[in-house]
Amino acid sequence: MRAPLATAFAISVAVILLLGSFLPVPLLQDVLQPYLLGSAVIVGGVASLIGIYNLLSVHVRKLRTPKAGNLYSLFLIIAFVVTFAAGLWFTPSDARFQRVVTHIQVPVETSLLALLAISLTYTSLRLLQQRKDRMAWVFVISTLIFLIVTGGYLSALGGNGGGGFAAFFNTLPLAGARGILLGVGLGSLTTGLRIVFGADRPYSG
Repeated sequence: MRAPLATAFAISVAVILLLGSFLPVPLLQDVLQPYLLGSAVIVGGVASLIGIYNLLSVHVRKLRTPKAGNLYSLFLIIAFVVTFAAGLWFTPSDARFQRVVTHIQVPVETSLLALLAISLTYTSLRLLQQRKDRMAWVFVISTLIFLIVTGGYLSALGGNGGGGFAAFFNTLPLAGARGILLGVGLGSLTTGLRIVFGADRPYSG
């Protein structure tokens, strides 16, 4: 076994956190669990800073070598510096700073959703070209329903006796989102259990 100390430490920390969540032991719930969770938050913050430094260093190196598309690196660095300076000056709790960030974040998320709609449509067409079984048709119909519901075309049915029909189709994206969240939760639980039992050791290199 490579890195036995790291493996034993990771398993011990996971077992302590699990026991502290289910057993009413003051030593676990009041001392060990808060200390370990606080340490994890600090390590995660430091890892985020290292990731930001690596991102900036990569784009700075791109600017030093003239090449097509390096202008985007300049925009990224300027946006980061301006956002970081504004966050330090106004603090993230300032209403003006939150308003500016929201007006930037909302168009970005809208563009991503538009790309998602185009990708789903294109994938549906390609899927029907390659295979025409039952699951392919289910995917295509689900994509069409998603585009119709998110486009707001069913909102007019609310006042024309189609409220129940529109409400049913409006709940379909919520059901899909909950399914994705359940999948993420089960996947995280499975990964955590594999690390606890030593089946996966991502920290051993």
